[in-house]
Amino acid sequence: MQTSNPNFPRGIELVTGAVIENQAGEILMVKSPKWSNKWCMPGGHIDPGETIEQAALREAEEETGLKLKPVKIVSFGELINPPDFYKPAHFIYFDLWCLLEDDQEVKLDNDELEEYKWFKPEEALKLDLSSGYYKTIQDYLKAKNEK
Repeated sequence: MQTSNPNFPRGIELVTGAVIENQAGEILMVKSPKWSNKWCMPGGHIDPGETIEQAALREAEEETGLKLKPVKIVSFGELINPPDFYKPAHFIYFDLWCLLEDDQEVKLDNDELEEYKWFKPEEALKLDLSSGYYKTIQDYLKAKNEK
């Protein structure tokens, strides 16, 4: 019998993020009020019956308006009560590397995200990143170098 934990009312949350790469080799970084306005990437919950890839592409399109081509999952991990998240949470996450195939304009939903900028990955590593994204960028760079 499973018991609920009052510290985590939603239980363990399965989430996904999108590492979006443009034709210049830059990645899209965004700021979210849910993450103390630190830099992160578009993403959200994986819905029942949805694959990681489907969820990452859906969330990225909902939050940025971008249509993307998936490459592969480059990072995964676990965050328990990340200090910069707005409420207690236990996340299992999977981050998908995606390509921006043509010259599309970012259109933030202005609900989940408030600001965006394209960065060279090495520059992004120097930003004030929300929990887990330093690892995601490093994992993305490793996957890119393996190509």
